[in-house]
Amino acid sequence: MKKNIVSVGVAFFLILSVSAVSCKSDEEKPVDNPPVNTNQSVDTAFTTTLTFASLDDLEITADQYHIDSTKPVVILCHQAGSSRGEYKDIAPQLNSLGFNCIALDQRSGDASQGVNNETALRAQKEGKGQTFLDAEQDIIAAVDFFSKAYGKNVILWGSSYSSSLVLKIAGSNTKVERVLSFSPGEYLQGVSVADEAKKVSVPAFLTSSRSEQGQTKAIFDNVSSTEKTQFVPNGAGRHGSSALWPTEADNAEYWDAVKVFLGV
Repeated sequence: MKKNIVSVGVAFFLILSVSAVSCKSDEEKPVDNPPVNTNQSVDTAFTTTLTFASLDDLEITADQYHIDSTKPVVILCHQAGSSRGEYKDIAPQLNSLGFNCIALDQRSGDASQGVNNETALRAQKEGKGQTFLDAEQDIIAAVDFFSKAYGKNVILWGSSYSSSLVLKIAGSNTKVERVLSFSPGEYLQGVSVADEAKKVSVPAFLTSSRSEQGQTKAIFDNVSSTEKTQFVPNGAGRHGSSALWPTEADNAEYWDAVKVFLGV
């Protein structure tokens, strides 16, 4: 698999060669197409590490698992203390199902599966807030940026604290066409996620470990969408998106449920 590192501005991409080099240009071109080699077969992902600006201009790092510009786009958001590395095993599986993926480093996080959260390190260095709610602007910026890059609405996917944020965002952002929420809860200080769920009218998938099904149901019941699913595993399951990791005993159950929701 090829690896390419790209730096971008709020509305600009700089396409580089596949040489794992990062740089910036004073004369970047407007976004017309995704910053990837679009001559890839559907079963071979072109993976790119890139950066773009959050709403407060903090530089966000993301891994882009691109297969085909015509395919749907999933924005993957990690849990607390984590990074885009949470999706090292999940994004390729979604690629095989026909979905482009963007795995974010939000400013509230640390590391996962050997991948450091570069956005969180920058935020700390720049003295930016790093609460769960502070990370909301990073996800909104990603929705705006990649919906424009691909020329279509996106699917928004969250894990733990970000699973609550994606529900909040999906309730008001018209660029989100579907939302998947892994282990949502009342994690956002001063915000009722259950109340925010009332605004979600797009298709919604909520899940958790078996022991968390009660707190998930309290939010799920408020989702206003006529197309919504709460999946509870037969086994114990696991908190957050890591329930889908191949090392998890119940991962096949979750994958089957996700596939049904995504229509694949």
